[in-house]
Amino acid sequence: MTAEDFAIDVRGMTKRFGDLIAVNHVDLQVRAGEICGFLGPNGSGKTTFIRMLCGLLRADEGSGTCLGRDVIMESETIKRQVGYMTQRFSFYEDLSIAENLDFVARMYSMKDRGSAVGESLDRLGLAGRRNQLAGELSGGWKQRLALAACMIHQPKLLLLDEPTAGVDPKARREFWEEIHELAGKGLTFLIATHYMDEAERCHRLAFILNGTMLTQGTVAEVITQAHLTTWSVRGPDLLRFAGQLRQRPGVEQAVVFGSTLRVSGAEASAVEEAIAPFRTEHYEWREVDPGLEDVFIHLMGRAEKEVLS
Repeated sequence: MTAEDFAIDVRGMTKRFGDLIAVNHVDLQVRAGEICGFLGPNGSGKTTFIRMLCGLLRADEGSGTCLGRDVIMESETIKRQVGYMTQRFSFYEDLSIAENLDFVARMYSMKDRGSAVGESLDRLGLAGRRNQLAGELSGGWKQRLALAACMIHQPKLLLLDEPTAGVDPKARREFWEEIHELAGKGLTFLIATHYMDEAERCHRLAFILNGTMLTQGTVAEVITQAHLTTWSVRGPDLLRFAGQLRQRPGVEQAVVFGSTLRVSGAEASAVEEAIAPFRTEHYEWREVDPGLEDVFIHLMGRAEKEVLS
């Protein structure tokens, strides 16, 4: 696979703010036309990394390319080929949808702004609301406006920073359908998200914690690499039961999900030994595949232990 196959191909990306290392020697490759989910808790370095990619922050260390351009030396060129959707709605609420899009087109010095605005409105189903004030829009429609704005200059890569925060489930689903349609046309995405169901919709995942990349790969690869053993159990008084299991050696997680309890640990033999005394006729036990949430809680716990050791 050649360098041209990757929209993002960076190594050792590092950013410091005084004594704080916000991003610590991060490597990432994202193929053209791929949707990469970028996961991590608040303060993990996701936003800082995204801002380095699109030229808003200069890396202190690192090298590589974004859209074939040197990520350090050609940041100004990269800016014009990347669309960046910020965490917060950042458009003028006293301007209409069309006026906001025209303003963005002017910022990019687009020659035929009228046509660009019209195409953006049509592309994301905003034409019927073109004169509506941005401040009157619901969360889902604000999201559509933000996506239209970051695509108006026809970028090849979209960097979306928690784009569905505060958006209802129906709007989130419609948003992801749009993302997959655009990816099918060759657009590349790096999407920061907290939602596990959204992570499962991505082609690849990258999980960052405290500025350090913990794992990356497809959903199946990330789950397999964790080597996590998980059991599901049904029975009475699961909340109390979970508290008992958490005290057992080998059990990292014991979490109630509705009518079931999920019990996980890194060593299969240790988990089986821990649950053995509880495998009575009152409880129904079944070994299951770990989910992404199980894996990420496991990775966070392991990273925290390594820091303390």
